Amino acid sequence: MSIDWQKAEEKPEKKQSVEGRFLLDLRAKVNDLEKQLSETKSELSQVQEKLKTTTLNLENTVSELNSTKTTLESTKNELEQAKAEVEKTKAEYQAIVDSKEQKINEMNSEVAQLKTDLDNSNSKISELESKLSTKEEEISKSQEMISSLNNELESAKSRISELETALSESQGIASQVQSLTSEIQELNGKINQLQDENNRLNSQLNELNDQLLQKDSKIEELTKNIEEKEKLIEAQSKHIEEIETELNELKPPEIGAGGFASEERITCPMCGAVGHDIKQIEDKTKVLSYVGHIPLYAKKNVCKRCGYEF
Repeated sequence: MSIDWQKAEEKPEKKQSVEGRFLLDLRAKVNDLEKQLSETKSELSQVQEKLKTTTLNLENTVSELNSTKTTLESTKNELEQAKAEVEKTKAEYQAIVDSKEQKINEMNSEVAQLKTDLDNSNSKISELESKLSTKEEEISKSQEMISSLNNELESAKSRISELETALSESQGIASQVQSLTSEIQELNGKINQLQDENNRLNSQLNELNDQLLQKDSKIEELTKNIEEKEKLIEAQSKHIEEIETELNELKPPEIGAGGFASEERITCPMCGAVGHDIKQIEDKTKVLSYVGHIPLYAKKNVCKRCGYEF
């Protein structure tokens, strides 16, 4: 017969008649349960070992995370300081650039004024050259008139000679001689007037030539001054370009969503140290420029591990 579990619960001390197959089944079930319990304990032990390993890994990860956070905070602080320093340097350079641009504008104004003076001088020279050309034409005409009067004078002298020769032949020729003498005197007066005019025109011509020489000298001086100003402007422009290039080199690396990019990190060429092991200091041997009497130095990297400077 089977086991009466209810009777066993009511009277556990009372014996019951049980067939052997039920006991075998019960033993088999007990063995299965003990086997399952043993396997469960083994699995539980493995799980506990894994749990311990996972807990240890988690603690290590948390420690590394805290260390990384500390490093990140230090790096951020250094970056903020570098940004502040760059902003300060940028402001100083900007002040220098503004000053240079103001000087360039002043020089451009001076060059424009010099060019205006040069244009005015060229205009006056053109006017003087025109007057000179007119005076030369007048002188040429006067010389032609003098030459013509000289020819007439020679002709009159020839006629006088002929009349003086014929005077002995006829007293009536005396009146003609007197008339010719009067004409000669009149022609001599005209010649003297033309000579005076010629001398006056030559004097004016000399004065105009002197004025032209003075203007040419002033033009050469203005041209030289303009060339010097243009060279100075070119030198100032090159200096401003160098300052802008140095400003671009001093800009800090950008921080993206994923942190620092690997190609933006500075690496020591001697020991390979990166990150907070590298610091920047002023290179006292390289002066970039001056703000008043204060020098602005270039930057150089120093490895904290091996002390190498680069």
